Amino acid sequence: MSRRPNILLLMTDQHRAGFTAGSGFGLDTMPSLDGIAAAGATFDRAYTSYPACVPARTSLLTGRFPTAHRVRQNSTAQHAYYAHDLLDVLRGSGYSLHFAGKPHMHRGAADFDTFHGPFMHDRGPAASSTDAAFDEWLHGLDHGVSADPTPYPLDAQLPYRIVSGALDAVGTTTEEDPFFLWVSFPEPHNPYQVPEPYFSLFAEDDVPDRLAGPEAIPDLGWRYRWLHELTTGKRPGYDDAWRRYRANYLGMLRLIDDQIARLLAGLGDRLDDTLVVFVSDHGDYVGEYGLQRKGAGMSDALMRIPFVISGPGVAAGHRQELVSMVDLLPTVCEVIGADLPDGVQGRSLAPLLAGESGPEAEFGSIYAELGYGGVSYDERDRPDLHFPYDGSTYDELNSVTQSGGERMLVSGHHKLIVDDRGHRRLFDLQADPAELVDLSDDPAHHDVLDALQATLLRWLIRVADDLPAGAYTPKTTKHNWRWV
Repeated sequence: MSRRPNILLLMTDQHRAGFTAGSGFGLDTMPSLDGIAAAGATFDRAYTSYPACVPARTSLLTGRFPTAHRVRQNSTAQHAYYAHDLLDVLRGSGYSLHFAGKPHMHRGAADFDTFHGPFMHDRGPAASSTDAAFDEWLHGLDHGVSADPTPYPLDAQLPYRIVSGALDAVGTTTEEDPFFLWVSFPEPHNPYQVPEPYFSLFAEDDVPDRLAGPEAIPDLGWRYRWLHELTTGKRPGYDDAWRRYRANYLGMLRLIDDQIARLLAGLGDRLDDTLVVFVSDHGDYVGEYGLQRKGAGMSDALMRIPFVISGPGVAAGHRQELVSMVDLLPTVCEVIGADLPDGVQGRSLAPLLAGESGPEAEFGSIYAELGYGGVSYDERDRPDLHFPYDGSTYDELNSVTQSGGERMLVSGHHKLIVDDRGHRRLFDLQADPAELVDLSDDPAHHDVLDALQATLLRWLIRVADDLPAGAYTPKTTKHNWRWV
């Protein structure tokens, strides 16, 4: 490229991978995103670093896994530990910085040239009485599923208001200097609601079946069972409406997609010099196992994320390398010619964007984390929580479901999950996409288990923190690839 590109980072929240026609889904939910993907690199096997908002977003910004950046729950963003993050790199490279949407991160308004927010899942800056009334209605849903179309116009929806702010931000930039614009949608995260025509766009009867329903709960780990018991006790019969929940979710994807199209149209010719990155922080059960939201375990419904990079110099095609959101920062560094900050653990995907093959040793596996530490609670425990056990309100991220620690490794078509109690679960994602059949005690899979455990140990060494820097000079590798 003759100049550094503008960078547009489009981010959704709790967006399950594989729910667009371009990724093989049976309904056409996001045609604009599929168009971006068709022109760029689509990473079909991308994973979050952690299935919760703030730990994942901190990983995105710092290029570090949660045990290194030290943010392992949504309430500890202020404790993020790193040398320099994405904003530092871009600011040091002459970029203006702009944000619109939901932050949920360690950076704030003062770190950007323009900041339109903060938006959260039931509120945002209100420019009218209609906006304020809609926000109050959203709050009243108590993070549930609306059985009826949202009784407010499209322009009151948070994605519409966010894109309006993003377009205002673009208007403050010049064509001579590159900009970074982060547009962060709070949706399709709960509460699950959409106005017409989105409410009726995907009929309940047309919604594809889930891989497994609540009948699978007894065979899953204790965290799933604890969360299911909590949710059914608070909202009896909630899973009866799982098709409505899924239809609302798909409708919100199309609403977001339409706002992405509106934003891209507003960029006009400047889109030609813009690197577009689309990513989500983590997934959503979307009815899998009779569960909503997130909160227990490391199933692919929560761990896999949509990840697309398109723009000048990017070769189009579907990529099968196993990658992570942690890889974004080193990728941006290489694309714009900036030095890699100390302590970055991700790997640059720049050669892959240019159409090169990623070496199997480096991209044949990926790692992720879950748990805030301490000792895991037990399925029978009922400690004090930050919400009452009575009533319908609950938070799936709580002291019990997030306790202790779990680590995940995906290699080839197998997934290994181990926890702080020494339990391990092995799944064949190809033969068992719902992850219901634990193969860890199957003699026929002992060689696979041994190989994955050895690879997991290498990852655990790899993600040990190199910070703080001291008197010794660490050896660095090209693209931050270590296993080549």
